[in-house]
Amino acid sequence: MCAAPVAAIRTVSIVGARPQFVKLAPVARAMQRARLSISDQIVHTGQHYDDAMSKQFFEELGIPQPALNLGVGSASQGRQTARMLEAIEAHLTEVRPDVVVVYGDTNSTLAGALAAAKLHIPVAHVEAGLRSFNRKMPEELNRIVTDHLSQLLLAPTQTAIDNLVREGLQPRALLSGDVMYDAVLFNARRAQQHSGILRQLRLEPGGYGVTTVHRAENTGASELRTLLQALNEAATDYGRIVFPMHPRTAAVLRSEVADWQAAPNLLITQPLGYLDMLALLQGAKWVLTDSGGLQKEAYFLGCPCVTLRNETEWPETLAEGANRIAGSDGARLKQILSGQHERRRSFGDPPCAKDGPFGAGNAAPRIVEAVCELYELQQ
Repeated sequence: MCAAPVAAIRTVSIVGARPQFVKLAPVARAMQRARLSISDQIVHTGQHYDDAMSKQFFEELGIPQPALNLGVGSASQGRQTARMLEAIEAHLTEVRPDVVVVYGDTNSTLAGALAAAKLHIPVAHVEAGLRSFNRKMPEELNRIVTDHLSQLLLAPTQTAIDNLVREGLQPRALLSGDVMYDAVLFNARRAQQHSGILRQLRLEPGGYGVTTVHRAENTGASELRTLLQALNEAATDYGRIVFPMHPRTAAVLRSEVADWQAAPNLLITQPLGYLDMLALLQGAKWVLTDSGGLQKEAYFLGCPCVTLRNETEWPETLAEGANRIAGSDGARLKQILSGQHERRRSFGDPPCAKDGPFGAGNAAPRIVEAVCELYELQQ
């Protein structure tokens, strides 16, 4: 007598920002190949409300369209999180999924985890265990709370596992590898084939750098002014720098630093899609960023990185000088770039999968299998 087929696991994936879309894409593909049937519903909080940072990513990455877009948009930390929490709670109460999957360290992550936990719905946290040990960062608080609320902690690196062990969370933790590595391996060649950004901006591989600035700690008026001046000096001394500007940074620039002028070699653009950014990184001589995701993408692609913060939650990228810490005021930027200016890198074939501190490029199926096991434990 045949056993009755297992009903589909009903999951809700909560995302709201560029790095979360990138992480979701390989997991969504792996869900389609899981040993158990999974019906995943994507909830987009609308935390990133600019089409260039949201809709374009879904299209380029082949992610199913969200079942629900909360359209929360920009607001203060408390107000934005509260709006998300209220809307997510109402939706989860209605659909009652088996598992809620949250990604990374944004307000969307925190709101999703908190709403699910209060409804006694198991939470799986992709990219658990990261710590910068700087509690002035909103992201650090989001990470810590989300990890302590989650039933399944999917850690990208051994360092993340070690952090969870120190906090007594080891029984819930799994070393999954990093899904952003999966995403880069899948998309690097596609970016070379389909992106026209180098041609559009008249760039040659090795003839430019890339920068991004968006963290709250760097986008206060005085902090942003200091960093922008450092970027102007870097562009003047070391050549053209492409600066896709985040909406948060652009808003502060317009309202509070309006008298600042970009140096001729600092090329400000609109936010770029994922494939364009991968193409830029593959041709850049270096990247200057306060983005955790971009630090890793640069590492995976062999692009030297300078972090515009005082610490990183990705210490693995610091090995062999692949990533250097310049500080949030840019004080060490010139010193670091003077050394990077002489450093040569190859431009050509995209990376191939190899085992390393971020796994072997198979994090997504490991994550999906762990979600299946979490579901089975609840039955």
